[in-house]
Amino acid sequence: MLGRLVTRFPRRMVSGSAVLFILLAGIAVTSIDALALSRFEAPESESVAARDFLGEQFGTSSPNVAVLVTAQDGDVDAPEVAEFGSELTETLADYPGVGDAWSYWSQNAPDSLASEDGRHALILAWVPGDADQVRGEVLPGIETDLLEAFGNPAVQVQLGGGDEVFRVVAEQSRTGFLRAELIILPLVTLLLWIMYRRAAPALVTLGVGLFSVVGTLAILRGISVFTDVSTFTANIALVMGIGLGVDYSLFMIYRFREELAAGRTVPDAVKRSIATAGRTVVFSGLTVAGSLSVLFVFPYPFLSSFAYAGIAVVITAVFGALVILPAALHLLGHRVARKTAPRTDERTFWFRLSSAVMRRPVAGGLLGVLILLGLGAPAFGISFGAPDDRVLPAGQPVRDMYDTIREDFETEDADALYAVTANATDEEITEYATELSEIPGVLRVDSATGTFADGSWSGEPGPFGPERFTDGEARWLAVVPTGERLAEDPGGLVADIRALDTPAEVMVGGYPAELADYRDGVIERLPLVAVLIFIVTFVVLFVMTGSVFAPVKASVLNLLSLSVMFGVLVWGFQEGGLAPLLGFTPTGAIEPSIPILMFCIAYGLSMDYEVFLLSRIKDDYHRTGDPVGSIPRGIARSASLVTGAALILAVSFAVYATSQVSFLQQLGIGMALTVAIDATIIRGLLLPASMRLAGGANWWAPAPLRRLHQRIGLSENGAASSTNCPLSEVNAIH
Repeated sequence: MLGRLVTRFPRRMVSGSAVLFILLAGIAVTSIDALALSRFEAPESESVAARDFLGEQFGTSSPNVAVLVTAQDGDVDAPEVAEFGSELTETLADYPGVGDAWSYWSQNAPDSLASEDGRHALILAWVPGDADQVRGEVLPGIETDLLEAFGNPAVQVQLGGGDEVFRVVAEQSRTGFLRAELIILPLVTLLLWIMYRRAAPALVTLGVGLFSVVGTLAILRGISVFTDVSTFTANIALVMGIGLGVDYSLFMIYRFREELAAGRTVPDAVKRSIATAGRTVVFSGLTVAGSLSVLFVFPYPFLSSFAYAGIAVVITAVFGALVILPAALHLLGHRVARKTAPRTDERTFWFRLSSAVMRRPVAGGLLGVLILLGLGAPAFGISFGAPDDRVLPAGQPVRDMYDTIREDFETEDADALYAVTANATDEEITEYATELSEIPGVLRVDSATGTFADGSWSGEPGPFGPERFTDGEARWLAVVPTGERLAEDPGGLVADIRALDTPAEVMVGGYPAELADYRDGVIERLPLVAVLIFIVTFVVLFVMTGSVFAPVKASVLNLLSLSVMFGVLVWGFQEGGLAPLLGFTPTGAIEPSIPILMFCIAYGLSMDYEVFLLSRIKDDYHRTGDPVGSIPRGIARSASLVTGAALILAVSFAVYATSQVSFLQQLGIGMALTVAIDATIIRGLLLPASMRLAGGANWWAPAPLRRLHQRIGLSENGAASSTNCPLSEVNAIH
């Protein structure tokens, strides 16, 4: 029906799509400013409850804003600098939106708020509200209305804090999006022209990719009205919109060319392409969307944002490939056809390679597995940790500020942990604070009854005196870690504090605790994510192929391919192997959200090629009934298409290696490598070897599932039918 509609009204389809593109573009241009970079926090966790309790009960909480004050001459105790620091602290505390502020110059302030050489000192502040409010409204005002206007030639001031760090990360992400546009679009256009050798199909294909990008951004703009959508989704929309839009267009145009070469008229070739390659596009889209939709199991806006983006990309790319592109092909007609006849299957490199592997499937498969396992071996050393300012490169002002703090300060007071309780006496607090101060890696504990270090009382309460830490029976304590423990094992410190016996019910919060709760919440859902992805891809591939073996085999090959991605993440980013080339700072750990996001994207895109290859092999098997010969012929028929699509997608991802944010560098390098591995080692070695060893079992399913597939299964040749190879044929093959 869609084919008849497209061929009957092609001009209306194209003109209507052009109008739709303009409308979506108008919405899309507003989306970048509407996207946010959500905090790394776990809703309803202990750390968030502690933060909320502190804010409501005491009017303070973990500082998310910091100002580094540097004395140009002398030290921060000089009268002029001290006067400036005290006045700036009071002004910041009174600034609209700021809930609390304290500094080195506050009453009873700890010495750790100043650098060991005395040249620098910190002002810390707590700004309540969500990330959008703090980063979009309060921080810009503090920077322009306060710090720039509060000048003094004796000092230099620098704005920092966790929210400032990730405000800069968001800005760099937007900049990376614009830079990637300038690189990706002309590069993809050139590659498409090389593939097609014609300008018209190249431009139409790029147009479908752009429609997907614009449509996805417009959809995300609408979603952002109701929930937070991460800034990084714009980068995903660009690279996946171009990638899938181009991939699906290639599927359709290559089939359209085959139909024209077979002697069909242009309208019939369009209809046949929709009925055959169009089905493959739908199955591929379902696989990609299903893989990314499992991110909804994480109750974190940062990850669920990418589920929205993935589904939106698939919807717009499939619409472009099945509606806009066929109408354009109908109008272009033979201007899309090949200028020269393609080489026969037997003359191609991929036919010869897959045939050679199938003659020795055990050796070929073992070689492929050894290569992938060798490249993926570093993944066993993966270590998940918390992100900080070092996701930005050296030279960024906020990054340089924290380099100064790490080098010159005894610890980072902003990363203190907070223990809060609604019901405790001073005696209980003294006992609890004493025990907390004995935990390895704790520098001191500030409480209503004094400051404690190494199991002993060491001074009066911290900033503002005892009234800061008490409200009726409610109490809170600040547990300040040493710089070494904070750098080496912040999660372990959080666990040690929470494992301590408490005098009453205690909640532990603070930035390290929020990151630990977020990391633990992500990691504990990993098994569920893996199971859901397997179920989704199994169902889609079963409906397409009627085989039980094909989905299982595809999942195993995908996992082998993804092991390389994780191996490179560990070696290249966690251990710093790529640091000299890309210019980032390794921290010895990887933020867990990024590998999970990459896993879901890579799994879906790997299945994208798997779906297309299987559809070609299955189509040949339907034609010939040859379960062995159909494999190299199917691989060869898809060779130029898969190679070109993989090259374009890999290049699109690789562009993000130029980003100034290590998150995007990880995404770009990891995904480009996964696509390359999938299009070479998986396609050339493991796919033909595994299918040759399976023989007719490639298309086998138990009788109940076979009957189910006869009713619901769809193949690229348009038939709902069983594709099982008789047992006698399986035995004959082996």
